[in-house]
Amino acid sequence: MLLANFRSKIALRSPSGVDWHVTRNTLLLETNNETLTMADPGPDVKQTVALRAANLDDVQALNRLEKQCFATDRISRRQFRWMISKANAQLLVAGSSEHIFAYVLVLFHRGTSLARLYSIAIDPEHRGQGLADLLIQKAEEAAREQHCVYLRLEVNPDNAPAIRLYRRHGYYEFGRIVDYYDDHSDALRFEKRVYSLDQNVNRRVPFYAQTTDFTCGPASLIMAMLAINPNLNADKRMEFQLWREATTIFMMSGHGGCSAQGLALAAWLRGFRVKLFTNQKEAMFTEGVRSQAKKDIIELVHADFMAQIEASDIEAFYKPFRVDTLIQQWKLGGIPLVLISSYRFNWSKTPHWVVIAAADDKFVYLHDPEVDEEEHRTTADCIYMPVRIEEFERMIHFGQARVQSAVVVFARQEESSQS
Repeated sequence: MLLANFRSKIALRSPSGVDWHVTRNTLLLETNNETLTMADPGPDVKQTVALRAANLDDVQALNRLEKQCFATDRISRRQFRWMISKANAQLLVAGSSEHIFAYVLVLFHRGTSLARLYSIAIDPEHRGQGLADLLIQKAEEAAREQHCVYLRLEVNPDNAPAIRLYRRHGYYEFGRIVDYYDDHSDALRFEKRVYSLDQNVNRRVPFYAQTTDFTCGPASLIMAMLAINPNLNADKRMEFQLWREATTIFMMSGHGGCSAQGLALAAWLRGFRVKLFTNQKEAMFTEGVRSQAKKDIIELVHADFMAQIEASDIEAFYKPFRVDTLIQQWKLGGIPLVLISSYRFNWSKTPHWVVIAAADDKFVYLHDPEVDEEEHRTTADCIYMPVRIEEFERMIHFGQARVQSAVVVFARQEESSQS
């Protein structure tokens, strides 16, 4: 868990504790023989700063700058090495390997259109010259180059200079995380749409994180039900109750996952209207189970699910579907749970349930119940994750059999008419 305690931050307070502000001066960036003008021209300041990608020779200088700028939540040498050599990230630095006086670190979430501004640091001697403006602008450029829609960050509520800087660059506050930093202080969550879209996202789906490796389905179902019934008593007990109801008992390894049929029944039994979309009627993933006895149990459970669905008013569609079908269900007021291949997220070839929390003409916005600290993710990284529709089209097919499954949860019509 390399970065479990690592938090987004920006050094905008001098060692003496005196606040400073960024002046609106001309700042030139020279890279690849190009000169870009940033911010507004000032009467006196003409400074040229070369930003470049960090390399492993920079680690010692980065560590010195980190200690100079931050008293807590520091990035270690080991973490810097990881960011430079392995992470899905961009770390830009200003200065030589002997003396780095500024850096900006942006992380990208594989398979999504979401980037995270993790850290900015500026040597106190180089502050007040417009560097913070430049670093933020370069972070946004890096996000756009990776086809990201949103750039997100966290900031301490007491860090007024950083908050002013972010607001001036168009970032808006959309949440708060309690006990976020090493000193137990909270964090405000900010984001900016760096890639312009026509339609604002309707944020109405609460988030619930799965508490085990095998309860992504129940966690996703909890989110869908909460969006329709905010008074639902959603907790770990419900998460495991749903798993017991929807599990196929066994999987290829470990605890059994939840089938679309099982999740559909669990929602229906709680009074919701449900639609089931899948391209096969047979039990899924039995080819990966070596024991014939276990296969027999999976098929028995699946047959029982199918019989219960047949006796219910669940609308079942046994044919291939496209993302457009799910977006249409969302527009009709449903909350889709979708089985995806998590390979495009984390290189793991495992089936995984997510929620389509919103959509527009170019993107679906996912709630991913798996908050994986080992992959350096927090709740902020797992909500309203923008994924291009064409990318998501590839995600909704799993394995060589290209299995597809989705469950869409609606309010009952009588409930909708009363609300």
